[in-house]
Order: sequence, then structure tokens, then C-alpha cells
Amino acid sequence: MRTDIAPLAVDLRVAVGQLIRRLRAENLFPLTQTWVLGRLDREGPASVSDLAQALRVRPQSMAQTVGDLEAEGMVERNPDPDDRRRALVSLTEAGQARIAADRAAREGWLVKALEELPDADRETIERSVEILSRLADADV
Repeated sequence: MRTDIAPLAVDLRVAVGQLIRRLRAENLFPLTQTWVLGRLDREGPASVSDLAQALRVRPQSMAQTVGDLEAEGMVERNPDPDDRRRALVSLTEAGQARIAADRAAREGWLVKALEELPDADRETIERSVEILSRLADADV
């Protein structure tokens, strides 16, 4: 067991970063579009400014991304029922299908990679997922 936690933190950050980059390489669509579609799928309709803030991009950049997705029929804008001056962006059926296809591609790669591991390693990863979820929720 390590007494100095800092090297473990570095190793964890590097390993998680490598896995994220590998999963992103499996994306079928531009990354920003995938982020927007995924966020709308998980969290529901949002304004362009809310999406920009959540994804940490400029509102102008997000407006362009949403415009591109709207032109492709992936999202639609509707008036905010609480503030008719604002529009909320939501997924269309085509957008839902696209995000499902993208997730399936990434998860398909991960399933294949996990299948190549010995049972003991998969059991360790299963336990690690539980721990990483707790770590992600930690209030420190």
C-alpha cells in the first residue's frame, strides 16, 4: 500500500485520461456535437447559453454547433414555457438515434476490450467502477 497518495493520483489521472481519449476516438460524429446530444439526452432541453456554460465553450461557438445540429434535424428549438423570450433546444428522434448509435460504437469497442481480459481483471474493473463512482461524487 502506498503511503504517498500523490503518485497514485497522477497514475489514476493519466490512466483515466488515456481511456477517455481512446473512447473519444470511437466517436462517429464531431466531439462537440456528441457532447451536446449527450447532454440533452441525459438532462433534457436546455438553452444555448446553458449548454455553452455546461460544456465550457463560448455562447457563439455553441450557437454554431446547435445551428449545425438543427440543420441536420438532430435538435429543435422551442419557446421556453417559463420565459417566451428564450428558446430551449431539445433532441429530435433523429438526434436520439444518432446519440444511441454513437454510444453503441464506443460501448462496442469497450465490450470487446473487456472480453479480452481475464475474469479476475474484469472483476477488479467491476469493483473499480463502484469506487470511481464514489470518488467522482466525493466532496473534498
